[in-house]
This record gives sequence, C-alpha cells and structure tokens, in this order.
Amino acid sequence: MKRILLPTDFSDNAYNSIQYALQMFKEDSCEFFILHTYTPVMISSGSMLDSETALSLYTIAEKSAQKKMNALIDKIQSQFPNPKHRTKGQVSFNLLLPEMENLINEKNIDVVVMGTQGATGAKEVFIGTQTMYAIKKLNCPLLAVPANFDYEAPKDILFPTDFNLRKTNTYLTMLRELCNSHVSRLHILNAYYGYPLTDAQLETKSFLDHYFIHTAHLFHLGEGGDVLEAIQQFQIKIKTNLMVMIHNKHNFLENMLFRPVINQVVYHTQVPFLVIPSEERQ
Repeated sequence: MKRILLPTDFSDNAYNSIQYALQMFKEDSCEFFILHTYTPVMISSGSMLDSETALSLYTIAEKSAQKKMNALIDKIQSQFPNPKHRTKGQVSFNLLLPEMENLINEKNIDVVVMGTQGATGAKEVFIGTQTMYAIKKLNCPLLAVPANFDYEAPKDILFPTDFNLRKTNTYLTMLRELCNSHVSRLHILNAYYGYPLTDAQLETKSFLDHYFIHTAHLFHLGEGGDVLEAIQQFQIKIKTNLMVMIHNKHNFLENMLFRPVINQVVYHTQVPFLVIPSEERQ
C-alpha cells in the first residue's frame, strides 16, 4: 500500500494538488495523510501574551483547523469515492516542514504531493517557498503540481538527466511503476548538449535502457545552451504531462530551483514536477 502525504492550507491550490494525487493513484491501494499545520497569528509574531490568552488563541485555532479538515475529508470522499483509498486527516500545532519530516519518518511516506503557488500573482515563480524548501530539505520524493493544472494522465514523461545518477537509487522503482501503471512513454533527455558522455555516463545510460526494458522509453539529445533551454526546446516538440528529475546536491536542478526568480522557461512547462532525491540524500 502506498502512503502519500498531502499538505494543505485549505486553499484552492492545495485542493487542486490533492485532486491530482487522488486521480494519479486511483488504481493503487493508498493511504493518504492530509496534513495541516497552524500557529495562531499573535503567537507566531512573538507577542507577549499571558497564558490564559495564549491558550484561548490556541484552542480557537485548533478547533477552526479541525473543522476545516473534517469538511475537506468529507468533500474528498464525496467527490472521489474509491474503495482502494483510505484518507486520514491531521492538524498539528507546528511549522509545516518539521511536521512533514515527522510524518514522513513516522508513517513511512512514499511520496509528498504539494501545490505550487503560481496563482499568487508572482507568475515568474515556478514553485512557492514552502514547496521549494521542502524539495531541498526532505529525503522523500515530492510531486509539485502547478496551480490550476487540470489532471492529465502522465502518458508522456520527461526525464532530464546528466546520467550521473546512482543505479542503486531505490526510487527508480517508483518511476518505473508509475510508467507501467499509466502505460507511459518515458523520454530520457540528455540535457547537456555538446558535452560527450564519459564512460561512466555511458554505462548509466545502458543501465537505464535495460532497467526500463518493459517500459516504452526513448533517449533524446538536448538542444540549446543550457538545461533550461534544452527542456524548453524538447517540450515545444513533444507535449509531456509530467517532468521527473533526480535531486543531487549542487546539480543543475538545485541551481535552477534556488535562483531568486525561476526562469520563465521552467514556469511555462506548466506540468507537474516530480523530484526524486539522490541516493546520497536518502
């Protein structure tokens, strides 16, 4: 049974990512953990409050969060009834990332699904601050779903890589299962145009060819001066429904994610973005 963590702030954007997860994994037996964290505003700001006032604010925030969580679960079960799915809600007095880490370890979470913040008005920003730092900090696969993205089955999956991944990365199994369950084509893109592959990279390419032997897959050579341009040029030619990258520390993904403003190229991919941690980060 897959265990999937769905953080929510009860916004439309967060619900959109929940809908995506429920549809993507509709054929799988899953346990969904819906998480909302809260801190009363006056406590968060560090104001000096007497204990009675602080307790009152905490109680109000807790009751409000639990009420919204109950309504959310009722909505999910009404709109997406599925005997293969179990849904549990949790509201916690904590910051989001520490609580996500706790649940990932405690519940043995397989993947986190979060919404991006493209609907906030900062259109150049591909993913919001919380999602960005979750990718950096968590040692668990994370699927970022763009705001207002209507679900599409991932029939064509783009996998940009520099072929420096570890062949023993356990999360490659997840990618293969995802491809097989949706009868997807996997497009493996060498995004480093103009640089010949080393012997080690060629060996990894051969490994991937064999690893996905029962999955429709194609190798592509990127065009353009850098990774972002290679991705853009590829998506002009072939419509993809999902992009997957492995997050190695200080590789091109990390450099791309942590620019102050993400290049419009990445924002305009407008497809869900699955980030798999490298073996060193697991």
